[in-house]
Amino acid sequence: MLSATIASTPYKIVLVLHILAAIIGFGGMMLNGVYASEARKRPGPEGGAIAEANYRVSWKIAMWFIYAIPVLGLALVGMSDKAWKFGQTWVWLALVLWLAVVGVAHGVHRPNIRRLDELIKNQNPDVAELERRERLAATMGAVMSVLVVASLVLMVFKPGAPGS
Repeated sequence: MLSATIASTPYKIVLVLHILAAIIGFGGMMLNGVYASEARKRPGPEGGAIAEANYRVSWKIAMWFIYAIPVLGLALVGMSDKAWKFGQTWVWLALVLWLAVVGVAHGVHRPNIRRLDELIKNQNPDVAELERRERLAATMGAVMSVLVVASLVLMVFKPGAPGS
């Protein structure tokens, strides 16, 4: 791996890419609830188009940026000339939180959103199921948001790092 210090240009370039991946990836997912609400206001094909576009952006584009986050983060640890270590609390806990976000996203949120989109496209959806899935989507969105904010706090305050 390219050795650098945390003040070097290569390190800073990878850091910018890491931050951009987080902004694009998580940013693309954070407003899912807003899009779902807008889609619900427009039943049938119009709402279906909003839901479909949101799903595509979230799961076919933003998710790839989310996958890049730990790759770039681990590259930063490796490039830091031992300023950051895998045993530091903020490094390993950030990985655990990232795994939790991705686990919730793929295990619960994505299948629920897919079914919710199908219901929104339907001219006569099962209203009880629609409302239940909307509540689940809101809950999972909130859980993922809390995990992302916790990760951001770790990145800023770096507990377990020298001088933290």
